[in-house]
Amino acid sequence: MTRSQSREQAFALLFEKSFHPDADLETLTELSLINGTLQDDPFTFRLAETAWAHLYDIDEVIDRLTQNWSRRRLSRVALSALRLGIAELQYLEDIPTGATINECVELCKLYGGENDASFVNGVLGALARESTV
Repeated sequence: MTRSQSREQAFALLFEKSFHPDADLETLTELSLINGTLQDDPFTFRLAETAWAHLYDIDEVIDRLTQNWSRRRLSRVALSALRLGIAELQYLEDIPTGATINECVELCKLYGGENDASFVNGVLGALARESTV
């Protein structure tokens, strides 16, 4: 499985989380494996577990970087892509910043609305610039 495919699976788990905020990762993962909508992949689980473990802090970063937007106003696709991207940028040091941003933007282009990709690109780009200062 490619890293892009792994990201897409982790994105799907985070997307599902947006519909079931009280669900735990283990339950969603298990159901997805049983239903055949998820393949067993270590990188997928690493991404999803990292985002899940830091979800509160990630959401605070989203709130800070999207000052004029309530998280509730974000599409579920944009929110899930941001959660995935911020988890990678802040907690997984072995992944290139450009790859993370590009992959999250591509997920938005594939699954999101008209403005999701540019919005996610802007937010993740702002976070990346903050990190290099």
